[in-house]
Amino acid sequence: MSTNGELKKQGRVGYNYSMPTTPSKNLETFPNPRPERDYEIGMECPEFTCVCPRTGQPDFATIRVRYVPDRLCVELKSLKLYLWSFRDEGAFHEAVINRILDDLVGVCQPRSMTVVGDFNVRGGIHTVISASYPAK
Repeated sequence: MSTNGELKKQGRVGYNYSMPTTPSKNLETFPNPRPERDYEIGMECPEFTCVCPRTGQPDFATIRVRYVPDRLCVELKSLKLYLWSFRDEGAFHEAVINRILDDLVGVCQPRSMTVVGDFNVRGGIHTVISASYPAK
């Protein structure tokens, strides 16, 4: 275990290491540092899990979000906890990707956004769902 002196040398005294471990539907934002510029933010979550509403079996996917922010950006830790909140929810792939897009657009009002769910093979079928705002 590190002593207070060792932590002080490393610049970590007073740092709060606690991190929420509870899934949450609460998405947070922060002000875009360059709202006058169009630039793209890309995020990838390779460990997304939800549950098949028919069988109750887990569905695994990589979720990719790409967006051009306007006044607000999505805070990453809240996004992680938000995506984690689907772990025990029954949802069809199409519904969950559209819900993620709707929730993200609702909280940050981007200039544009695309959410892609690349679901692992299930029953011999590989599914990729893409939803965009504004609709293409």
